Amino acid sequence: MAATGTREFPWLETLRNARKTSLVQDGKRKIHFTFADGTQMVEEYSVANGELLVRKWKKKTTLGKECKWEYEIGEEVQPVNIDSEHIMESRANPIFIRKDVNKAFQWRVRNLPYPLEVYSVTVDDDRKTITTRTNNKKYFKKFSIPDMVRAELPLDQSSISLAHANNTLIISYAKPPMILEQEKLIKVELAKTQGSKEGDIECKPS
Repeated sequence: MAATGTREFPWLETLRNARKTSLVQDGKRKIHFTFADGTQMVEEYSVANGELLVRKWKKKTTLGKECKWEYEIGEEVQPVNIDSEHIMESRANPIFIRKDVNKAFQWRVRNLPYPLEVYSVTVDDDRKTITTRTNNKKYFKKFSIPDMVRAELPLDQSSISLAHANNTLIISYAKPPMILEQEKLIKVELAKTQGSKEGDIECKPS
Protein backbone atom coordinates (compact mmCIF):
# COMPACT_ATOMS: atom_id res chain seq x y z
CA MET A 1 0.00 0.00 0.00
CA ALA A 2 2.86 2.34 0.82
CA ALA A 3 4.42 1.81 -2.60
CA THR A 4 1.11 2.60 -4.29
CA GLY A 5 0.79 5.81 -2.32
CA THR A 6 4.29 6.92 -3.33
CA ARG A 7 3.88 6.14 -7.04
CA GLU A 8 0.30 7.19 -7.69
CA PHE A 9 -0.07 10.02 -5.20
CA PRO A 10 2.94 12.36 -5.55
CA TRP A 11 1.09 15.11 -3.63
CA LEU A 12 0.77 12.77 -0.63
CA GLU A 13 4.51 12.15 -0.75
CA THR A 14 5.14 15.91 -0.89
CA LEU A 15 3.06 16.39 2.26
CA ARG A 16 4.84 13.55 4.01
CA ASN A 17 8.20 15.21 3.38
CA ALA A 18 7.08 18.66 4.55
CA ARG A 19 7.70 19.98 8.06
CA LYS A 20 4.33 20.17 9.78
CA THR A 21 3.03 22.01 12.83
CA SER A 22 -0.50 21.42 14.13
CA LEU A 23 -2.67 23.70 16.26
CA VAL A 24 -6.22 23.05 17.51
CA GLN A 25 -8.13 26.27 18.12
CA ASP A 26 -11.76 27.45 17.98
CA GLY A 27 -13.03 24.11 16.73
CA LYS A 28 -10.50 23.98 13.89
CA ARG A 29 -7.35 21.97 13.36
CA LYS A 30 -4.81 24.21 11.65
CA ILE A 31 -1.83 22.52 10.02
CA HIS A 32 1.12 24.58 8.82
CA PHE A 33 3.33 23.00 6.15
CA THR A 34 6.80 24.20 5.17
CA PHE A 35 8.18 22.67 1.99
CA ALA A 36 11.79 22.22 0.93
CA ASP A 37 11.76 25.33 -1.29
CA GLY A 38 10.49 27.52 1.56
CA THR A 39 6.90 27.65 0.33
CA GLN A 40 4.35 27.58 3.15
CA MET A 41 0.82 26.17 3.14
CA VAL A 42 -1.83 26.26 5.85
CA GLU A 43 -4.89 24.02 5.94
CA GLU A 44 -7.76 24.34 8.39
CA TYR A 45 -10.08 21.41 9.11
CA SER A 46 -13.30 21.33 11.12
CA VAL A 47 -12.72 19.24 14.24
CA ALA A 48 -16.41 18.29 14.24
CA ASN A 49 -16.62 16.69 10.79
CA GLY A 50 -13.14 16.78 9.27
CA GLU A 51 -14.21 19.14 6.48
CA LEU A 52 -11.41 21.14 4.83
CA LEU A 53 -12.29 24.80 5.37
CA VAL A 54 -9.17 26.67 4.26
CA ARG A 55 -6.09 26.08 2.16
CA LYS A 56 -3.79 29.03 1.65
CA TRP A 57 -0.26 29.51 0.33
CA LYS A 58 2.62 31.85 0.96
CA LYS A 59 5.49 31.85 -1.50
CA LYS A 60 8.71 33.82 -1.81
CA THR A 61 9.72 36.08 -4.68
CA THR A 62 12.88 35.46 -6.67
CA LEU A 63 14.59 37.93 -4.29
CA GLY A 64 13.50 35.93 -1.25
CA LYS A 65 10.77 38.28 -0.05
CA GLU A 66 7.61 36.64 1.29
CA CYS A 67 4.37 37.32 -0.57
CA LYS A 68 0.91 37.68 0.97
CA TRP A 69 -1.21 34.62 1.70
CA GLU A 70 -3.14 33.42 -1.35
CA TYR A 71 -6.33 31.46 -0.71
CA GLU A 72 -6.95 28.29 -2.72
CA ILE A 73 -9.92 27.25 -0.56
CA GLY A 74 -11.95 29.52 1.71
CA GLU A 75 -11.51 33.25 2.10
CA GLU A 76 -9.80 35.78 4.31
CA VAL A 77 -12.05 37.12 7.03
CA GLN A 78 -12.34 40.86 6.46
CA PRO A 79 -12.92 43.23 9.41
CA VAL A 80 -16.30 44.93 9.31
CA ASN A 81 -15.88 48.57 8.34
CA ILE A 82 -18.93 50.40 7.02
CA ASP A 83 -16.73 53.30 5.92
CA SER A 84 -14.50 51.14 3.73
CA GLU A 85 -14.93 51.81 0.02
CA HIS A 86 -13.43 48.40 -0.76
CA ILE A 87 -16.05 46.56 1.29
CA MET A 88 -18.87 48.54 -0.34
CA GLU A 89 -17.52 47.73 -3.78
CA SER A 90 -17.17 44.01 -3.05
CA ARG A 91 -20.84 43.81 -2.10
CA ALA A 92 -21.82 44.64 -5.67
CA ASN A 93 -19.16 42.82 -7.67
CA PRO A 94 -19.13 39.02 -8.19
CA ILE A 95 -17.03 37.23 -5.55
CA PHE A 96 -15.49 33.88 -6.55
CA ILE A 97 -14.70 31.54 -3.63
CA ARG A 98 -13.93 27.84 -3.45
CA LYS A 99 -15.63 25.88 -0.66
CA ASP A 100 -15.46 22.12 -1.18
CA VAL A 101 -17.83 19.42 0.00
CA ASN A 102 -16.95 15.78 0.69
CA LYS A 103 -17.58 14.41 -2.79
CA ALA A 104 -17.00 17.47 -4.94
CA PHE A 105 -14.81 20.49 -5.53
CA GLN A 106 -17.16 23.44 -5.25
CA TRP A 107 -17.11 27.15 -6.02
CA ARG A 108 -19.59 29.85 -5.10
CA VAL A 109 -19.86 33.03 -7.13
CA ARG A 110 -21.76 35.59 -5.08
CA ASN A 111 -23.62 38.62 -6.42
CA LEU A 112 -24.83 36.92 -9.60
CA PRO A 113 -28.61 37.51 -9.75
CA TYR A 114 -29.23 35.97 -13.18
CA PRO A 115 -31.29 32.76 -13.59
CA LEU A 116 -29.54 29.42 -14.05
CA GLU A 117 -30.10 29.22 -17.82
CA VAL A 118 -27.91 32.31 -18.33
CA TYR A 119 -24.72 30.50 -17.23
CA SER A 120 -22.36 28.31 -19.22
CA VAL A 121 -19.59 26.38 -17.46
CA THR A 122 -17.38 24.35 -19.76
CA VAL A 123 -14.10 22.45 -19.68
CA ASP A 124 -11.63 24.10 -22.05
CA ASP A 125 -9.91 22.28 -24.90
CA ASP A 126 -6.73 21.84 -22.85
CA ARG A 127 -8.79 19.86 -20.28
CA LYS A 128 -6.90 21.73 -17.57
CA THR A 129 -9.10 24.81 -17.13
CA ILE A 130 -12.79 25.65 -16.82
CA THR A 131 -14.51 28.73 -18.20
CA THR A 132 -17.63 30.26 -16.69
CA ARG A 133 -19.56 32.84 -18.72
CA THR A 134 -23.01 34.36 -19.00
CA ASN A 135 -24.85 34.77 -22.30
CA ASN A 136 -25.57 38.40 -21.35
CA LYS A 137 -21.81 39.02 -21.13
CA LYS A 138 -22.03 40.21 -17.51
CA TYR A 139 -19.58 37.67 -16.08
CA PHE A 140 -16.53 35.72 -17.30
CA LYS A 141 -14.11 33.61 -15.28
CA LYS A 142 -11.46 31.05 -16.23
CA PHE A 143 -10.03 28.84 -13.48
CA SER A 144 -8.26 25.56 -12.81
CA ILE A 145 -8.53 22.94 -10.08
CA PRO A 146 -5.10 22.81 -8.43
CA ASP A 147 -5.82 19.36 -6.92
CA MET A 148 -6.41 17.95 -10.41
CA VAL A 149 -3.31 19.72 -11.75
CA ARG A 150 -1.14 18.28 -8.96
CA ALA A 151 -2.54 14.79 -9.66
CA GLU A 152 -2.04 15.32 -13.42
CA LEU A 153 -5.67 14.37 -14.09
CA PRO A 154 -7.60 15.80 -17.09
CA LEU A 155 -10.94 17.51 -16.51
CA ASP A 156 -14.21 15.94 -17.64
CA GLN A 157 -17.24 17.99 -18.67
CA SER A 158 -19.64 15.37 -17.31
CA SER A 159 -18.33 15.95 -13.78
CA ILE A 160 -19.66 19.54 -13.69
CA SER A 161 -23.05 20.47 -12.23
CA LEU A 162 -24.63 23.86 -11.52
CA ALA A 163 -27.12 25.35 -9.09
CA HIS A 164 -28.26 28.89 -8.33
CA ALA A 165 -29.77 30.31 -5.15
CA ASN A 166 -29.74 33.59 -3.23
CA ASN A 167 -27.88 35.45 -6.00
CA THR A 168 -25.11 32.85 -5.86
CA LEU A 169 -23.98 30.51 -8.64
CA ILE A 170 -22.79 27.17 -7.26
CA ILE A 171 -20.39 25.19 -9.46
CA SER A 172 -19.62 21.61 -8.46
CA TYR A 173 -17.07 19.23 -9.93
CA ALA A 174 -17.41 15.61 -8.78
CA LYS A 175 -14.12 14.36 -7.35
CA PRO A 176 -12.76 11.37 -9.32
CA PRO A 177 -11.98 8.12 -7.43
CA MET A 178 -8.23 8.82 -7.42
CA ILE A 179 -8.75 12.16 -5.66
CA LEU A 180 -11.12 10.60 -3.10
CA GLU A 181 -8.59 7.86 -2.35
CA GLN A 182 -5.78 10.39 -2.06
CA GLU A 183 -7.80 12.48 0.40
CA LYS A 184 -8.35 9.40 2.59
CA LEU A 185 -4.61 8.72 2.65
CA ILE A 186 -3.84 12.36 3.41
CA LYS A 187 -6.21 12.33 6.39
CA VAL A 188 -4.43 9.24 7.72
CA GLU A 189 -1.10 11.04 7.32
CA LEU A 190 -2.34 14.23 8.99
CA ALA A 191 -3.80 12.25 11.89
CA LYS A 192 -0.20 11.75 12.99
CA THR A 193 -0.05 15.45 13.88
CA GLN A 194 -3.06 15.27 16.18
CA GLY A 195 -2.79 15.57 19.94
CA SER A 196 -5.29 15.21 22.75
CA LYS A 197 -5.33 18.88 23.81
CA GLU A 198 -5.33 22.26 22.16
CA GLY A 199 -1.89 23.64 21.42
CA ASP A 200 1.09 23.35 19.11
CA ILE A 201 2.36 19.99 17.98
CA GLU A 202 5.34 19.73 15.67
CA CYS A 203 5.52 16.68 13.47
CA LYS A 204 8.76 15.68 11.79
CA PRO A 205 8.63 14.66 8.12
CA SER A 206 7.65 11.00 7.67
